[in-house]
Amino acid sequence: MSVRIKAVVDRFVKELKEALDADIQDRIMKEREMQSYIQEREREVAEREAAWKADLSRREAEIARQEARLKIERENLEKEKSVLMGTASSQDNQDGALEITVSGEKYRCLRFSKAKK
Repeated sequence: MSVRIKAVVDRFVKELKEALDADIQDRIMKEREMQSYIQEREREVAEREAAWKADLSRREAEIARQEARLKIERENLEKEKSVLMGTASSQDNQDGALEITVSGEKYRCLRFSKAKK
């Protein structure tokens, strides 16, 4: 009888070990699949992040170009205004002359008259 019990116990232990080995193998496979999935997702996220940063960099460069262009246009406008309108400043001279500067050249006006209609 004890031989039969020993045989039953041995068979039970053997089946238990096989079941444990199968469970361990299954867990190892699931872990590998999970690691593979995580690596794939991390790669996808890194690619999207790189694309986003590249797009951001292009947009920042375009903004810098537009700001430089606007600065030049503003400087050109100021130059045009000074050429077209000149700058007039009343001088506190003894003769009461008005000095006008146009394109860096100074003009003095001693007498004024109304424009004829």
